[in-house]
Amino acid sequence: MNITPIGERVLIKPMKEEERTKGGIYIPESAKEEKKEGEVIAVGTTKEGKELPLKKGDKILYGGYSSDDFKVDGEKYIILEFKDVLAKLG
Repeated sequence: MNITPIGERVLIKPMKEEERTKGGIYIPESAKEEKKEGEVIAVGTTKEGKELPLKKGDKILYGGYSSDDFKVDGEKYIILEFKDVLAKLG
């Protein structure tokens, strides 16, 4: 499926959460904190039609509460506003 965000939005795939700590302790579902880190899958454009400064494959940190998440073929994806992207990793 090909998904292209409309406007100043970014489609990301969130990073998978660790099931265990580095010391080998299992983390129950109720105690997990969702990482705010993901991989860019697709990027929209500015109001003027210019490209946003991200590209497919970039790793990012994101914040905010106005994201929409959904599943495609069992994989979780998130569409968020570009203003909620905090940093590009790498």
